[in-house]
Amino acid sequence: MGGFWNGLKRFLLWDFPRAGWQYDVMVGIILLFIFLTPRDWFRDQPKASSIVMLPAERGHGQAFWIAPELLDGVPPAQQNGTVESLLRARWQRPYRVTHLQPIPDSEQEIRGWMAYVSNP
Repeated sequence: MGGFWNGLKRFLLWDFPRAGWQYDVMVGIILLFIFLTPRDWFRDQPKASSIVMLPAERGHGQAFWIAPELLDGVPPAQQNGTVESLLRARWQRPYRVTHLQPIPDSEQEIRGWMAYVSNP
């Protein structure tokens, strides 16, 4: 039984010579874990940004793509003010929304918003 505990202690403290077979087995186990472990075990899924600054076109103001969930439940009269607050919080600059346009999909569900802004 002492051999098991001694082996476990050496395993946890990485007490194997670098050219030994035990070292190679340990490295193989680590590599298998890294490459074969599913991402959802750790809930490590890439998440898109909810506000994206788009490149400004020449002669036009700045444009932003806004995720639809940021404006869910916001009355239409308050949407511009909400977007201005979100942009101010994200970029620490005051923007004035000149036009807010919904982006529908083929089933007419809103998939995002285009916010056209100007600097006051």
